[in-house]
Amino acid sequence: MHRVEHLWGTAISVEVVDADCVATDTVDALYAWFERVDELFSTWRDDSEISRIGRGELAVADASPAVATVLALCDEVRVLSGGAFDVTFGARARLDPRPGLGPLDPSGLVKGWAVERAAAMLLDAGVRQFCINAGGDVVVRGRPPAQAAWRIGIQHPWERDKVAAVVCMVDGAVATSGGYERRDHVIDPRTGQPAHGLASVTVVGRDLAIADAYATAAFALGPDGMTWLAGRADVEAMGITDDRRVVTTPGFEQYRAA
Repeated sequence: MHRVEHLWGTAISVEVVDADCVATDTVDALYAWFERVDELFSTWRDDSEISRIGRGELAVADASPAVATVLALCDEVRVLSGGAFDVTFGARARLDPRPGLGPLDPSGLVKGWAVERAAAMLLDAGVRQFCINAGGDVVVRGRPPAQAAWRIGIQHPWERDKVAAVVCMVDGAVATSGGYERRDHVIDPRTGQPAHGLASVTVVGRDLAIADAYATAAFALGPDGMTWLAGRADVEAMGITDDRRVVTTPGFEQYRAA
């Protein structure tokens, strides 16, 4: 079973290998969840809860419980990254107004978190072999058809029709952060300036929320980002520098396809 829908400004695909274990209603519920996430967290929507909180119209305590959960996770990553990941940056940003830039923006974590929750929904329904891909942020469980592991391509930062590497895994998550479209849209919250030093960062781990947030933080950290990731016990990573060097953490090679 393979289904693709366009949400969050990207394509979200769900591929289930043991399709006899999943009902259509279960997959419908996944996409309903993705739509709910947009209602809660989209900085592109004036009526989302995160936008209303950012404008002071809604207290976090009065918002949906999911919002408090995500903001607490974001604050943990802010502390771990020394402020390189900071969802409150938009309130202090000295940038020209632009669509999608809100005073409170958990986008660097919430996509991974939402996809991880969707994976839990499939597991709760008895599904054991599947892949969910939301614009390159991927969760996999079990094995794909007739293969030992899922093969996940990492988008090349300059050549859009190529991959920079292929990651192989059975159970886990892959998230990539990079300046693929507009480099100046990726801001280092510590300086308020566009991030520099890394063209892309891919993080591999068990949990997509963490992988997503760590990739965002490492990209903002620039030259220090890969060193920071190497010190995290729960992930491995590959970075491509602005001068086209490939830098990896010590354990990344176990995931790279031959």
